Amino acid sequence: MNKIVWLIAAAVLSLSSVALAAPKSIILATTTSTQDSGLLDALVPQFEKESGLQVKTISVGSGQAMKMGEKGEADVLLVHSPDAEKKFMADGSGTTRRLVMHNDFIIVGPAADPAGVRKAGSSIDALKRIAQSGSLFASRGDNSGTHAKEKGLWKGAGITPDGQKWYQQTGLGMGQTLNVAAEKRGYTLTDRATFLALKKNLGLVILSEGDSRLLNIYHVIEINQTRWPMVNAAGGKLFADFMISRKTQDTIGHFGIEKFGAPLFFPDAGKNPASLGL
Repeated sequence: MNKIVWLIAAAVLSLSSVALAAPKSIILATTTSTQDSGLLDALVPQFEKESGLQVKTISVGSGQAMKMGEKGEADVLLVHSPDAEKKFMADGSGTTRRLVMHNDFIIVGPAADPAGVRKAGSSIDALKRIAQSGSLFASRGDNSGTHAKEKGLWKGAGITPDGQKWYQQTGLGMGQTLNVAAEKRGYTLTDRATFLALKKNLGLVILSEGDSRLLNIYHVIEINQTRWPMVNAAGGKLFADFMISRKTQDTIGHFGIEKFGAPLFFPDAGKNPASLGL
């Protein structure tokens, strides 16, 4: 009998140790746009309330966020750099990648528009005009999703901006890069959400938009615990499931309407990726 009691006590202690060792938080590596736009301020408290987990948010470019994921330094990613994401998954760093939402990129600059970007027929034409006029262009230069999109546009325009006097790489997030463009009366590529959230303090205007090349798509990615045992895979899955839940998708679809008169993001969970050109 004493042996049975001892075994039961040992089992209880073992279970208690597991419970105590269970992570109480998750690390979310995400883009500066989700932070600067205020979207995370609307979503994270709700997730923490529902899950009982604390979210430690690290807001960097998508490229840096995926670097963290490749080292097992994050539990879940919310990013917007599709080509890099596909490589991340192919390399086995992630277990699931799910469509969450989209908005779009825009080219902004001073109202005076010395490069004549307003007259451009496309985003490619807009960049050609900026280069030809020698007008300052502020690039994030940080391997973020926005930077990846920008590099693709320059390639499409047949222009190599690196090393040009008019081309300045800030190495900063979107909000700070917008501030640099504003201070120097230059142009930049930005996601619409961050621009609208910061617009009143910038003095910049939208000069090129609506091009199909400018679509900006976000996915949530769970990190591979098999590769990095310390990753909180259960917590990461809870967050990923939360992001594609009907309630959260509704919040995403309404975020920004009250303040800006239009949503800053459009919910996409459950959609066929081909419908977004993926």
